[in-house]
Amino acid sequence: MLYGDRSLITVRGVLSLRWLLIFFYVPWVSANPDFQELVAADSDVENWLTHGRTYSETRQSPLVQINPSNIDNLGLAWSFDTGTKRGLEASPIVVDGVIYSTAAWSTVFANDAVTGELLWRFDPKVPRQWGANACCDVVNRGVAVLNDHLFVGTIDGRLVALNRFSGDVVWETLTIDKSKPYTITGAPRVIKDLVMIGNGGAEYGVRGYISAYHVDTGKLSW
Repeated sequence: MLYGDRSLITVRGVLSLRWLLIFFYVPWVSANPDFQELVAADSDVENWLTHGRTYSETRQSPLVQINPSNIDNLGLAWSFDTGTKRGLEASPIVVDGVIYSTAAWSTVFANDAVTGELLWRFDPKVPRQWGANACCDVVNRGVAVLNDHLFVGTIDGRLVALNRFSGDVVWETLTIDKSKPYTITGAPRVIKDLVMIGNGGAEYGVRGYISAYHVDTGKLSW
């Protein structure tokens, strides 16, 4: 389970500054998370493949290693400092023993789930002035995965596909009209060969919408 310190700088109580991991052994096996595996995620107890764990987004884990009989014996295995005191609201994705999560300014981290070692970091270099368009801090709520791609929306209105093994950019596309105060804070969703993202900003007078892009090319579908 991944959790963070409570921030003193926000009344919303968002998680911030660092991730803390309570680790218990799970016998990971190699997986290639194609769409059918995402659909069947409820039967995969060894990974957390999509936001909320399954498309039902119940956030319920069937694991039983942590239970009332051993809860008192749990302790800190490792911690990782994200390098910011801004909000941390992401739901991590876990694939083959790697934790993928995000922090403020849409930064993405890949960490070894056992050791906490940073495997790679992606900074989309969001212009800091764009933060003025965000009503409720420059947070990001996570990523989506499909095959060897990892998808993240940036707060300045980009959808980016990364190679999940290296963190290298595969493609990037602008999803908003940058003359208007749109932002992206939500996690993408993958359906078949499309990745969808919500574009928001109603607090500042624009109308939110959802757009969908081909997972391999980033081309707009609808």
